[in-house]
Amino acid sequence: MPVGVVDVGSNTVRLVVWRAAQPIRSERTLLRLGADVEAHGEIPADKLSLTADVVGRYADLARAEGVDRLEVLITSPGRQAANGHVLAELLEAAAGCPVRVLTAAEEGRLAFAGAIDAASPPPRRVVAVVDVGGGSAQLVVGSRRSGPRYTQSIDLGSQRLTSRLLGEDAPGAKAVRQARAEVARYVARLEPPPVRSALAVGGSARALRRLERGQLGPDELAHAIDVLTDTPTADVALGFGVEEQRARTLLAGAVILSGLQALLGVPFEVVRGGLRDGALAELASRRAAA
Repeated sequence: MPVGVVDVGSNTVRLVVWRAAQPIRSERTLLRLGADVEAHGEIPADKLSLTADVVGRYADLARAEGVDRLEVLITSPGRQAANGHVLAELLEAAAGCPVRVLTAAEEGRLAFAGAIDAASPPPRRVVAVVDVGGGSAQLVVGSRRSGPRYTQSIDLGSQRLTSRLLGEDAPGAKAVRQARAEVARYVARLEPPPVRSALAVGGSARALRRLERGQLGPDELAHAIDVLTDTPTADVALGFGVEEQRARTLLAGAVILSGLQALLGVPFEVVRGGLRDGALAELASRRAAA
């Protein structure tokens, strides 16, 4: 039987349905909850209602696929919004299934599990997994054999940094310098152990890999930032095959990834596995054990 997860993030709400560890349905809706939280400190009533409508519709779609184990996960909007508990209550009623507001540590652990499963590094290799979302970024270090041993989060993601400092289209070098300084202030608090390799997951990393056509090391990230600094969003979307809404926050994602890459000292390999994959695997495991 298939299992399903609805992921309510800072930029999008996504539905993924798995059968036998293979995706059979995927849907997403752009809601930009993180921008509302950054601007107002909470999610406005109309956006709460819209989110509940989307999640309720996705729950119906999942059940139409035969899903009998469905879970709704709320990431940084649930933690950062003053009315995050209201969001959780409304979504539980709309979906008719369990809703979890993930802690930063839980979000990182699930992203780590999904990335490690996708990349399958040597069992003992110490690997960093970085997941830059819209409202926060997770850094987890561990190995495939022993699991996570270091988990930290910063309350700064691509949507929040865009709203805060990079809101102008083609914001220019001065705004980028300010954004780099903001990222450095958050990253300075992190003290991860040494790693052999690093994996990057999430929409920003995948879009940047398309732009740079390979791993994301210091040179590639510096080049991406240079290109994005003075290129209008519409031109980025058209020229690199990136959705316009993703293109709008891509510079912020690149600045955050650059700060974390410098901290780790190794280039990022971009992998498709991540939070939702880890959550689906965990849900399938619980279902099998029941």
